[in-house]
Amino acid sequence: MKNPQPNSRMCFACGVENPAGLHLRFYDDGLDEVTADFTIADHHQGYPGIAQGGIVAAILDELGGRTMMIGDPMRLFMTMKLEIKYRQPVPTGQPLRGVGKLLQLKSKRATARAEIRNSAEEVLLLSKSMAEAELLLSDVPPGVYNFSDTDRLGWRVYDTES
Repeated sequence: MKNPQPNSRMCFACGVENPAGLHLRFYDDGLDEVTADFTIADHHQGYPGIAQGGIVAAILDELGGRTMMIGDPMRLFMTMKLEIKYRQPVPTGQPLRGVGKLLQLKSKRATARAEIRNSAEEVLLLSKSMAEAELLLSDVPPGVYNFSDTDRLGWRVYDTES
């Protein structure tokens, strides 16, 4: 079962109204995995037809972090450590799949793994992922985020038509 996770209005990764953003939509399995199907736009390229590395990092960061939100969409995260392996160029203009996997969840911290694959999840070269990351995550410290701001931020599940 795919459970839709919330988006915001202006987040670079998931903001539905951010004109420069990635407009990613995340779904979780209710247990330990988050997925997102997407196509990276040409205006996010480094070399022609290839996603800029920082864009790839942002996608991996959000995929891994979103695993902390499974079962609690108000459990916002911050990344403490992000270690990326770029296995091969990540293309623009092609359907891709991102997968985040929760490895360990503690009271205030978590570890996760994230990958970007082609949409068919075919074996690519020696690895099934084009890029992958290991993440150390933490809850957002108290006082950094005001949960009464969720309406102003537009933090909710949007229709796919939005």
